[in-house]
Amino acid sequence: MSEDTPDSLIPYDSIVQEALRAVVGRVLGEIESTGGDLPGAHHFYITFKTHAAGVDIPGHLRERFPDEMTIVLQNKFWDLKVGEEGFSVGLSFNQIASNLSIPYAAITQFVDPAVDFGLQFQTSEEALPSEVVDPAGNDGAEPAGEPSIGESEDGSNVVTVDFGRKK
Repeated sequence: MSEDTPDSLIPYDSIVQEALRAVVGRVLGEIESTGGDLPGAHHFYITFKTHAAGVDIPGHLRERFPDEMTIVLQNKFWDLKVGEEGFSVGLSFNQIASNLSIPYAAITQFVDPAVDFGLQFQTSEEALPSEVVDPAGNDGAEPAGEPSIGESEDGSNVVTVDFGRKK
């Protein structure tokens, strides 16, 4: 492609982002169908924008994570409900049970470190720049380390799609 490539009238980047977010829904739907049992060593880090439209989390979590939050679905979670637009799940934070509802559109990263798989999603240009935040530390998860997103040189299966919009 040359630098003179015209802007597309077809929103390819939005279509691909939507399709990749559907992967998250399908994976979570598989887990829901098994009653919440994760196969083998699979577990998920899910990062999302806490102030995105449709996100419903307790106020104390929104205060602690004003921009982005990472949850871990591994050992202790319950009531996983997966829908077409998003999912809800029960997690414990400092022994306080909490129910979170997260639309797929709010998700910025989905990682399964057990198989070195990850998806990273673009956020809208209007979104505030991300602050570096610690994982939420929901109870029961004992991650071996923070997953590395976007560093595919190490052989991981990270999918990042960027169509390089013209400014």
